[in-house]
Amino acid sequence: MSVQNGRRPRRVVIACQGGGSHTAFTAGVLGRLLNAPELSRYEIVGLSGTSGGAICALLAWQSLRDGDREGAGAVLERFWMDNAAGNPLDRLANAWLVSAGVLQNLDLLPGISPYMIPEALGGADRFRALLARHVDFDAITADLDREHPLLLLGAVDVLSGRFRAFASHRDRITPDTVLASAAIPSLFRAVRTHGGTYWDGLFSQNPPVRDLLEVEPDEVWVIQINPTAIEREPRTVVQIADRRNELAGNLSLYQELAFIEQTDRLLDEGRLRPGGPFKHVVVRVLELPRRVLPKHLGPASKLNRDPRFLRRLIEEGREQADRFAGALAFERAFAARDADAILAMAAPGASLVAESPFPPFDGRERDPEKLHNFVTELFARDIRIDSSRKQIAQDRVTWTMRLSDGERAEECVAEADFVGHRITRLRLGRRR
Repeated sequence: MSVQNGRRPRRVVIACQGGGSHTAFTAGVLGRLLNAPELSRYEIVGLSGTSGGAICALLAWQSLRDGDREGAGAVLERFWMDNAAGNPLDRLANAWLVSAGVLQNLDLLPGISPYMIPEALGGADRFRALLARHVDFDAITADLDREHPLLLLGAVDVLSGRFRAFASHRDRITPDTVLASAAIPSLFRAVRTHGGTYWDGLFSQNPPVRDLLEVEPDEVWVIQINPTAIEREPRTVVQIADRRNELAGNLSLYQELAFIEQTDRLLDEGRLRPGGPFKHVVVRVLELPRRVLPKHLGPASKLNRDPRFLRRLIEEGREQADRFAGALAFERAFAARDADAILAMAAPGASLVAESPFPPFDGRERDPEKLHNFVTELFARDIRIDSSRKQIAQDRVTWTMRLSDGERAEECVAEADFVGHRITRLRLGRRR
């Protein structure tokens, strides 16, 4: 472990939510983050994933094991381009599968059990061969000495209903382990491995989070594929199916993150003893922006292996990772109460808007001296980022803040828009 300026790096675990082809976004995020200079402040001590997120976590974990963090982006992109529908026959099959998914959502096409398809044609062997081209499974043994970061792959036992997180510190990671986490029951037969009969981990922990706490991280970073909120009530059959899929996929994640946040609050309030079995863990979420998803396909777009679609998701993941890295830099400057560092992050023409309970500030004001004076006076107040509440990075990054006047603390938010690492708009005020 390296030590910088007399301080050890913060221990981070990364949890990758499943979501079929949409997890190409995760590949972009991981590839950029692992190669980012900002990550030198952090030590990755664990990764987890479910379904497509399990594949991305595995590929990133392999790069960390091999000591090639900088090469992770290329490894992840090669996998997704290999998985893409490249030749004409494959593109035709991809179009049929996505269309069939849309028709099933409209109840215009009956579902087909994977057990009605000969096992040799079912796709499991093709999936294993795809994995074997990118992962050296022969070199992976159960890491009983725990020399490397922890890897967790989520699945559920169809027969017992028990959740299972295959752990690299205890279990041998094999192609069937990964397939068990990715075995969507409408596409694959259940996978028999490690003494169980497994379906896709989307039905269990999506992704495993609490199990990552065994490596005692300081922070949990979640790459979330299913968007949290929508602007309008779903009305069409496709919109309803899409929203049901998102909510179901987020259910276990919200429960696990709520457990961590509640523990953090109890520690902050002194109702749990510091130094005991619980520790404060900062939660950060990088969410796939809804705007990059095709509206007309609904959840069927998670089956789409069109190369252009996958490349767009990968590139969006890279851009989201850049925004996230910018947000980390902003948070460090804010914690240090460094007005100059914050103003140096502003892009040309950036705006600052402040509303109650903060002193008002007009977003049209561009005078550098007035901006500097406002930020300096802001730091003279008792204001802090509430690290017991998760930081969310979407198109906009949001932090929960605590502003105290000496008698009571009021909850408010800071919202920042980023282009790369530069802030284009910062709003301080109450939550909307």
